[in-house]
Amino acid sequence: MAGGLAGLLDDIAALAKLAAASIDDVGAAAGRASAKAAGVVVDDTAVTPAYVRGLAAERELPIIKRIALGSLRNKLLLILPVALVLSAVAPTLVEIILMLGGTYLCFEGAEKIYHRLKHDDSHDVPVVIQGPDAEEATIKGAIRTDLILSAEIMVIALKEVIDEGFLQRAIILVVVAVVITLIVYGVVALIVKMDDIGLRLAELESTSSQKIGRAMVMGMPKLLSALTVIGTAAMLWVGGHILLVGADELGWHAPYDFVHDLEKKVEDIDGIGGMLAWLINTGISALIGLIVGAIVVAVLSRFHSKSDDESH
Repeated sequence: MAGGLAGLLDDIAALAKLAAASIDDVGAAAGRASAKAAGVVVDDTAVTPAYVRGLAAERELPIIKRIALGSLRNKLLLILPVALVLSAVAPTLVEIILMLGGTYLCFEGAEKIYHRLKHDDSHDVPVVIQGPDAEEATIKGAIRTDLILSAEIMVIALKEVIDEGFLQRAIILVVVAVVITLIVYGVVALIVKMDDIGLRLAELESTSSQKIGRAMVMGMPKLLSALTVIGTAAMLWVGGHILLVGADELGWHAPYDFVHDLEKKVEDIDGIGGMLAWLINTGISALIGLIVGAIVVAVLSRFHSKSDDESH
């Protein structure tokens, strides 16, 4: 009996070790997958604060919470099942979907530049002035844009773990979805409440706290403006890079090989080789994103012009 109990305990210990190893493997794989999607995560974090710009201060966190929950639903209920099924039955379609999302990111970035060059400030009107329906429209617009960014994040993560078993792949992607959503919208919440934190600090008796508080309040508009620029640049860079790598994956190797050759020429330069190689890849990816995005903007603008003419 004692021997049987000892054997049972040994089996339990072995199973516990196996489970622990599996958890470690899932954690490591989720970490790798999240790192691969870092560019889109930066994009998502930079873009989202714009959606709560102009909202009443007391509505900012509840709206961010709603957008975050919408993002999580996008990832877990829409994107994850489709991505898992496609990765099992038609993996090439995963790459095509990724490239379509990349094209959309290029379009979004180019469209922002287009409106900026046209001095179109209609998107900068505070939501509280636009009317009672504007808040709901803002939330829906944010969740809709998040659907594209979340799809990119999940598909990039999926590509990193596509050789794993189906169940483990699903668990890893759930972990990635939850962790990235918490990180992105936690940072967004901190950013949009920075001015409120600054006001609280400015009201304290400490001189240093008051200085920090005033600096935070004064710096908030500049930070949001900088995030708009970063978000636009990230859209072009990430979208262009997805198209560059996707074309190589689908058999058109020339563009990727060209960029790779340029990287190899500078990567051995002492001290700055790695940075130069990254700048070359990023710069060319952004240029590709800008060109593709500008083409899409031009085509859609032409299409809308024709539709307007026909309606008149």
